[in-house]
Amino acid sequence: MKTVQAIKKPNESFVLQNPVPLNEPLVLVFGNRYMLENEQIYDEVKALFPNGHIVFGTTSGEIIDDKVLDGTVVLTAIEFEKSFVLVKRCNVNDFQNDDEKLGERLIAEFPKEDLKHLFVISEGSTVNGSALIEGLEHLKNTSFGLSGGLCGDDDRFERTLASYNENPKEGEIIAIGFYGDSLEITSSNFGGWTTFGPERIVTKSEGNLLYELDGKPALDLYKKYLGEKAVELPKSALLYPLSVKATEDSEPLVRTILNIDEVENTMTLAGDVPEGSRVQLMMSSIDDIANGASRAAELAMDGRTNSPELALLISCIGRKLVMDQRTEEEIEEVKAVIGNNTVISGFYSYGEMAPFSGQDSCKLHNQTMTITLFSE
Repeated sequence: MKTVQAIKKPNESFVLQNPVPLNEPLVLVFGNRYMLENEQIYDEVKALFPNGHIVFGTTSGEIIDDKVLDGTVVLTAIEFEKSFVLVKRCNVNDFQNDDEKLGERLIAEFPKEDLKHLFVISEGSTVNGSALIEGLEHLKNTSFGLSGGLCGDDDRFERTLASYNENPKEGEIIAIGFYGDSLEITSSNFGGWTTFGPERIVTKSEGNLLYELDGKPALDLYKKYLGEKAVELPKSALLYPLSVKATEDSEPLVRTILNIDEVENTMTLAGDVPEGSRVQLMMSSIDDIANGASRAAELAMDGRTNSPELALLISCIGRKLVMDQRTEEEIEEVKAVIGNNTVISGFYSYGEMAPFSGQDSCKLHNQTMTITLFSE
């Protein structure tokens, strides 16, 4: 595996950190939404890697090595020497916002023989990540792993962009298939958030749209908890996500709010909130988040045969808001576990995709550090 990384700052060109020739590399470009709206961005990357498979995604912060940047573009180009990648795309507008059907169509485009892993970079403004995963895994008993994340737009929640081999645009969902016997790919996630306050029952919901808790309008109840911070919704919701337990025995999933509808008194979450679920508010601290990142790295390393050569980190914008000036500490915690020889890239997101430890089925998470490790 060969890699090249680069950083682009506003009104500057990409600065390559370790330039070496690459043949048909996978080029992952994560960046600030305003910078990826520049009509020249694809041509600029294409000039650097003429035969590359170029994938874009907007962020709520860019990760490169042990650094967290804002308002930049980070690029990681990877040449796999013993394996290969296949990249496919779909747009939510072509499926009448039926995200499960989109997932089914997307996975149908990938040959299953030797498919080791599917890494997804999805638009993050409207997608129901739970439904998307259901579609991608609808065949069940699949032998490949699945991880990835939803694009971000800082804390603006205006629009997110992604693309494959073209300028970034809205509604795109990109899937990258990794093929080859020589590949070892592991993924994990961990949060570090704790519940507080009374447990409520979801009495009315539809997919990822939450109407009522305990028979009362969910948005009104949530605003009551937030108090004066309610005027900052949906941004302030990132500091107080919901823990969702679909059944008594199920693992709790963390859900943050993507949008609110003042007229309908509803909240749109990043993933499903089934009726009958039990929900509680959550909060966290800087130390809890840093420790959670370290635990995520330990889970990703557990049972690996080879040392990782590449790590893709997707962490949540909510974690970044809590960490503030100390955000890089969670990246440093990951690096301390996976080693200094691992190339690190990634971004802060509106949602993360990974299985729980010891499980095969992928889930949509919020407020977690999600890590995917690669070696060949």
